[in-house]
Amino acid sequence: LGDLDMISSSRLLTPDGVEQNPLSDPGAWATAMNNLGILPVGISGQPLVSDSLCIQRFDPGLGLIAPINPLMAGISLVPPPPVPPDMPLIKEIIHCKSCTLFPQNPNLPPPSTRERPPGCKTVFVGGLPENATEDIIREVFEQCGEIIAIRKSKKNFCHIRFSEEFMVDKSLYLSGYRMRIGSSTDKKDSGRIHVDFAQARDDLYEWECKQRLFAREERHRRKIHEDRLRPPSPPPIVHFSEHESAMLAEKLKDDHKFSEATAVLFTWIDRGEVNRRTANHFYSMIQSANSHVRRLMSEKAQHEEEMERAKEIFKNALLAILTQFEQITAVFTAATRQKAWDHFSKAQRKNIDIWRKQCEELRNAHSEEIMGIRREEEMEMEENDSLRWQLDAYRNEVELLKQEQSRSCRQDDDHTLTHAHGAEAQIQLLQQNMHNMQQQLASLQEKLASKEAELEKAREEHRYLEGQVLALRDTVGTPVLVYGCCGAVNGCVPSLFLGRERRSEVIMRGGVASEKEALLLGIISTFLHVHPFGANLEYLWSYIQRLDSKVSAGELERLMVRLPAMFRQELSGVGATLEKRWKFCGFDSLGSA
Repeated sequence: LGDLDMISSSRLLTPDGVEQNPLSDPGAWATAMNNLGILPVGISGQPLVSDSLCIQRFDPGLGLIAPINPLMAGISLVPPPPVPPDMPLIKEIIHCKSCTLFPQNPNLPPPSTRERPPGCKTVFVGGLPENATEDIIREVFEQCGEIIAIRKSKKNFCHIRFSEEFMVDKSLYLSGYRMRIGSSTDKKDSGRIHVDFAQARDDLYEWECKQRLFAREERHRRKIHEDRLRPPSPPPIVHFSEHESAMLAEKLKDDHKFSEATAVLFTWIDRGEVNRRTANHFYSMIQSANSHVRRLMSEKAQHEEEMERAKEIFKNALLAILTQFEQITAVFTAATRQKAWDHFSKAQRKNIDIWRKQCEELRNAHSEEIMGIRREEEMEMEENDSLRWQLDAYRNEVELLKQEQSRSCRQDDDHTLTHAHGAEAQIQLLQQNMHNMQQQLASLQEKLASKEAELEKAREEHRYLEGQVLALRDTVGTPVLVYGCCGAVNGCVPSLFLGRERRSEVIMRGGVASEKEALLLGIISTFLHVHPFGANLEYLWSYIQRLDSKVSAGELERLMVRLPAMFRQELSGVGATLEKRWKFCGFDSLGSA
């Protein structure tokens, strides 16, 4: 009602200077809106323009819609020029035959809408006047597009289904308008309508059918595109017959049909068409294929000559370009001398300096390219020389072998038998030497195993002696502690501190001193037990770090060194792969004990 009062209180001036109520004279209202650049068109006025002009980038065949410009003057006008986003949206009064629609206060926030369902063609219209009939609703919303069905409730709302999706966006423009039936001021004849998206099964079903149609069309287009790009299938290979073999022999003699003919010949041979009856035909065809080798070699030599000529032309062109670069560089050098340099301005000197640097960079790059070509040629020449020398060496070896073979053929059978016996004797001698070497290798392996056992025993003795030394230190530590206590009385505090430190060191080397060390001992034992080949300290420390990040690698190593009966350190690998691995030997020590 406040909006109605605000609109009814507005006045327009006619050309004669007389105030006029815009609601009482729609013509004057239209004239004023035209002067302001806004074209109000009533529902009963001229027909709407086409949907392609109202809604840009809309294709009815696809059912897709681009974002709609909300600054449309009414629901049936071409969108005006772009307006800054901070400018308020101005809606106008819409006159119908049975009712009038008044816009809401522009200072109020725009009406809210729910998320748009896919393929939505149905809208929910709420806030209708109680006396609104289906004809009035159709009259208001029919200008948004073709209406398929209107489902009106006994309460003040209804559902309207349009024929196209973009019509829903047109109807959303009416959300927030106040509808007044006729000129009545009765409460039942007015109401603020709210238009929102509605979710309907029919819309969803049509949208899914359309999506499936799009998917089928896309698959069809993709298949056509793939078929177009797919290379054509090779022609089928004919079956072998005497007539076909004669035709194939003629094709093999033709240079242009040689590739196709060799494919057919290969297929026939692969199929197993060669037998005693057809062997002569296949032999003649293979002979014809072999006759093309000389032609291919000559073509290859011709192409190599052309490539050499092209390389020579390219090298000469590069040399000419390099010569011109040198000339340009000489010009820049002459220009930078003092007798000519002093006559140029500061800007000219700057440009000349820039040009000279660019020219020198290009010349250096060009010269490096030419040097690279020369180096490649020298390398090719060296490779050719080495190949030529290898070929000469192979030829000499072949000649020597031929001479030796001719000499051996001239010798008698007795001499041949003697050589055979000599060769057998040499073979027996080599076998005997190999057997002796194997025996020596086995003996060396036995010695190595014995030395490793001795080394292991020495290590165990070393650990035992270390334990004895620690025990002796423990026995010696008691008087030191007493001396330290006596010294504390006389003021010698360092002796007491030293005795306590040694005693703690002895305790820590004797066994487990805390619950944390016991937990670490159990985790290390379990980890090394599942690694029978041992693990290095870094691998073990990385595993412990996941459980307790405060534990250091040195602490783990000291704990394992203190318990030689449970953990043993061994060396594995050779050379660069040599590493120290810790193994769990608690079960072995328990069995020996």
